[in-house]
Order: sequence, then C-alpha cells, then structure tokens
Amino acid sequence: METKKVIVIGAGFSGISVASSLAQKGYNVEVFDKNIKPGGRASQLKEAGYIFDKGPSWYWLPDVFEDFFARFGKRPEDYYALSRIDPSYRVYFGPDDVIDVPASHRELFDLFESIEPGSAKKLRKFLEEAAYKYKVGMKEFVYKPSLSVTEFFDLRILKSLFRMGMFQSIRDYVRKNFSDPRLIQILEFPILFLGASPKDTPSLYTLMNHADLTLGTWYPDGGFYAVIRGMETLAIEQGVKFNYNAAVDKITVDEGKASGVMVAGEKIAADVVVGSADYHHVEQHLLPKQYRTYSEKYWQKRSMAPSALLFYMGFDKKIKNLLHHNLLFDEDFGKHAADIYENPQWPQKPLLYVSATSKTDKQVAPQGHENVVVLIPVAPDMESGETVRKKYQDLVIARMEQLTGDTLSDHLVYSRSYAHEEFRGEYNAFKGNAYGLSNTLRQTAILKPSIVHKKLPNMFYTGQLTTPGPGVPPVIISGLVVASEIAKRYKL
Repeated sequence: METKKVIVIGAGFSGISVASSLAQKGYNVEVFDKNIKPGGRASQLKEAGYIFDKGPSWYWLPDVFEDFFARFGKRPEDYYALSRIDPSYRVYFGPDDVIDVPASHRELFDLFESIEPGSAKKLRKFLEEAAYKYKVGMKEFVYKPSLSVTEFFDLRILKSLFRMGMFQSIRDYVRKNFSDPRLIQILEFPILFLGASPKDTPSLYTLMNHADLTLGTWYPDGGFYAVIRGMETLAIEQGVKFNYNAAVDKITVDEGKASGVMVAGEKIAADVVVGSADYHHVEQHLLPKQYRTYSEKYWQKRSMAPSALLFYMGFDKKIKNLLHHNLLFDEDFGKHAADIYENPQWPQKPLLYVSATSKTDKQVAPQGHENVVVLIPVAPDMESGETVRKKYQDLVIARMEQLTGDTLSDHLVYSRSYAHEEFRGEYNAFKGNAYGLSNTLRQTAILKPSIVHKKLPNMFYTGQLTTPGPGVPPVIISGLVVASEIAKRYKL
C-alpha cells in the first residue's frame, strides 16, 4: 500500500482532529505549529501559581467529543475526567437580581414558571424544537463538506428548512414565545458563541439552547487544556508527528499542486497540505499570489464574529457570590451588540463573562486564592493600548465588586490582558478575530470559504473560518469532514 504524506499547518482542535483521522486511515501525517505547544486559541497560561485556559472554557456538546474519541475506540474519560456543573451558570441582571440556571429540566421549568407564568409549557416545546434542530442539524447539515448546493437537494432536508428555522431570526423566534427580558437574554446568550446578533442569526441555531439547557455544561479536570492534551496524546498514538516552534513560512507549488511547505529554510515535501491555521493567513500570506482563491477584497467584505478583550486575574482570596461560570448582563445587550456589529467601537457599558474555574478545581490556583478569566466581546479590527486595557480592567473589577458585594481591588495579585494584538501575533488571526466568521445566513454552508482549494486540488482548509463554523465542537467536526474528503480523493 502506497503511503501518502500529509502536512497539517496548525495544532489547534481542527488540526489535531484532521491529523488523527488521517493517521488512523494510514496516511503519514506531520503537523507544524508556530507556537511552542498545541492548542491554538485553546492554549494555557501558567503564572504565579495560577493556571488559566486562555481560550475556550465552556465544555458543551459532550456528544461531539464522545463521537470523536469513539472513532478510535476510545472515550473522553480515557484522557481526561469530566464533571457536570450545577448550576450551569449564574446570570447577574443587577446587584439584587440574580438567576442561577440549573442543570435539571424540572428545576429549569420551575424557574421559568416562577418568573413568567405559563412559560414552563412554552419552554418545554421550545426545547423540543431545539432538540429536533440539533438532531437534524448535526445529522444532515454539520457533517457535509458544503462543496455544492446539490448536497442539500434532498427532499427531507428541503422540507425541514422551514421547521429548522432557516428563514426566521432567533430574536423573533424567542420573542414570539417569551416576554420577560431576563428569560429572553438567557435564551439568546448562546448566540454570542456564533458571532452574530440574534436578529441576524437564523433560528436554526436555537439548537444551541439544546446544547446549553439539555446537554449541559461540563468541566474537564485541570481545565479545557486537558482536552487538547488528550487529543494530542490520541493523535500521537495514531502515529501523528508534531513539530512545535516550527512556523510554516511558505507553501510550495509545483505543476499545479501544493508540493510541500518551507519551514526555517527547509522544504518538507507533501502529497497533501491542510491549512488548519487562520484561513486568511494561509491563503493570503503562505501561498503564491497567483494561487489564491479569494481576493483581499473578498476577505474585507466578510462579516466577522467578535474579537475579545480578556483579563487573566489572580486574587489572594475566595470571591463571594461567584460561581464557576458567570454572565454579567446588568447592562443593555442591544447597545453592546451595536458597538460590535453596527458601529464598531470600544463599548461604553459592555456585558461581561466571568469564569472562576477555581470554584470547581483546586489545582488551578494557590490555596485560598481565586483564578478569574474575564471576557468582553468587542468588535474585530481594533487597537488596544495600555490606557484602554487599564480602563477596562478597572471597569471589570468595579462591576464585579458591585454585583458580588465583595471587595476585590486590594486583592488582585496577578493580572494579564489579551486582545486583538495578541490574537494577530500568536495565531495570525484575521482582523484579530477570536471566533471566526459570523454565522449569518449569508455565511452558512456553501457560502463559507471552501474546505477545498479551487486552484490546487491537493490543498485543503479546516477550522473556524470554514464549514461548519466557530466553536470547539464545530472545528473538531471540520477536521473530520476534511479528513473524509481527502480520503475520498487520495485513496491509499
């Protein structure tokens, strides 16, 4: 059997996913990453006795992880321990207006009913519809390569498009069923992970409410980075070779095909090349100009998901009234969304996400301390100097003090910020984005940048800037879809 050499650029979730799958099929797979360890955006920060997940922190859609490991005869538990978080998260609407979202459906229905009489029955139906969308969406849509509209020329799929809510916004769909603004925000909040406002996102994506309120929020012991390490271990078991601190400087092209990559002045030959790093960077900076599929004008017209201003903070005390996951929704969601999508600027009164994994995991902070990650969704393609970062750190601490009723400013012993400049520098992220392309109807399925290069038949792309989209489970699926497409075209 002839062995074919595959080079994967980038060791994030999608890169490890495609590499593992191809290695299992018998391909000779080598991964190159510019950074010193795996993970991409899901890397880890260790400082002053604190351990922070730099990127993803919500372990949702556990079935996707289970399916991934099952393909290799394994389970997630073979590589990391998981526990379900209950309550899933806390939502602050004001100092005396707090809602804890329970893991149990019975408690959830009781909660909704206590806030808006009659809403429990509506929520039950809402979640049944969300479960249907999830089942059909995951089975019929998400695992398709989205290379041709004919993939969707199936009567079952066409009939389901209306029930799936492809032509109604989440905003309209949620408001048709619920009126209390707090319940509306709880149901719309998962859309933040998709990179578009509720009014611009098809109600298909209420499938995320199934992920949130039914499948639940989980925590991998040691933090989200334990998942990356587990997947890397699995890949190595399959025979994948990883090269770190090894930036790819160029993709070489010979006779109309990608022939390999240049790393530190050396050419490494390949039969197939997969770009798992930032799609825009791979295409616009690593390929010769005449072989680029999309123009810079095309990229500039793409609707981008938000970037983020993050703070990694260590406190020398335990913080009162804070859970593992916390949403600070005490400001106007619409105004913050407008500052991201409609009139891009630094938000005056942003909503905040606060993660304190030390509430669940004793190993991530010194005894008696708290490790806190704060995320502010912000518009992409902006600059953030020290003055801006100091302003928002002060705002974050003041808001946390106000809502938790605890004193924090005198107990901050470690702080590091992270924004557009770091996303560009560490991950070559287009416009300093954190989440990829917005999941709008005009950027769904075949309307996303293609997983197959249109000029180089042996060049492929995977990750958050292509199908199926942003988020850890989707990019893992993206890797599996690309591996399947390569196996079809380059049989061993």
